[in-house]
Amino acid sequence: MPKLSIEQLTDLASRALRRAGASRSMALAAAKALVAADTEGLATHGVSRIALYSQHLREARVDGKAKPKIVKRKGATCLVDAHGGLAYEASAIAVKEAILRARRYGVAFVGVTNSHHFGAAGYHLAPIAAAGLVGLAFTNSPSAINPWGGKRAFFGTNPIAATFPRKDAAPVIVDLSLTEVVRGRIMLYAKEGKPIPLGWALDRDGNPTTDPQAALTGSLSAIGGMKGTMLALIVEVLCCALTGAAFSFENDSYFEPGNKPRIGHAILAIDPDALAGPGFFERLEVMITRMLEEEGVRLPGTRRHSAVAAAQEHGIEVPQPLIDELERLAGRKRSTA
Repeated sequence: MPKLSIEQLTDLASRALRRAGASRSMALAAAKALVAADTEGLATHGVSRIALYSQHLREARVDGKAKPKIVKRKGATCLVDAHGGLAYEASAIAVKEAILRARRYGVAFVGVTNSHHFGAAGYHLAPIAAAGLVGLAFTNSPSAINPWGGKRAFFGTNPIAATFPRKDAAPVIVDLSLTEVVRGRIMLYAKEGKPIPLGWALDRDGNPTTDPQAALTGSLSAIGGMKGTMLALIVEVLCCALTGAAFSFENDSYFEPGNKPRIGHAILAIDPDALAGPGFFERLEVMITRMLEEEGVRLPGTRRHSAVAAAQEHGIEVPQPLIDELERLAGRKRSTA
């Protein structure tokens, strides 16, 4: 499989988005986030999304010239309006504000409204961990999960991510969608023309399906059954009711013609100094040490850190069809050597 350096892939992805109508800063912010996902081995949230983003830009479902702004401030909270643009610039503002306010008040909650696809939720938390803070991120998405007892998609996949800084080691990272499988993985199955395993999804009529296309327009199974749907409800309230963003059922599918997404995100940052102080890091290491005493236990985030190191040294493996697609979208041909 061909390999591209992080810089090559970022440049190619950015050019594709700019050609579709994104501003220079919007395109670069999105490209960096998507390539970061690929460096971590999260191909479902990587540059495979560029074609969809480009389509939304061309169809004006995303405003390529949007400039996110802070529209409300109050103590430890604030609200960022993405104004219909891609999520990454608005999310960067939210993270910066969360860090500043958590250092001042001990805790901060920042919402983002009128946004788009959030990408890998854990990506946004890296600066928070680097600042020595605990971070949590939440986002909704177009309807994907049927409520407990229902057949039709209602809640989004509604990912949750958390990061916990460590004193002399890479942070712990937890990043998960509230579905049995992320929608991006189903997208990859659809592109490859492969059936998905039974139990991943339901079609529009609420019937179990192995057809990835039917799954993308149907609903996905929640993790843990009823418990997963309850978590999805919590995320929906945090990201939408608190920010004024559109609920998942008010956002049309990304994969069919529809309205402008008005997705909501929420960032929570906590300063350990406001609570246990240095004791936080000591207690965290006690837990980690005891966890890893048992053979086979893996600390969340370890695989990501290893993948990033490998990508930085050797480049990122990208399927040739995806490179061809990105080159077509960018309007130019690049060497993959």
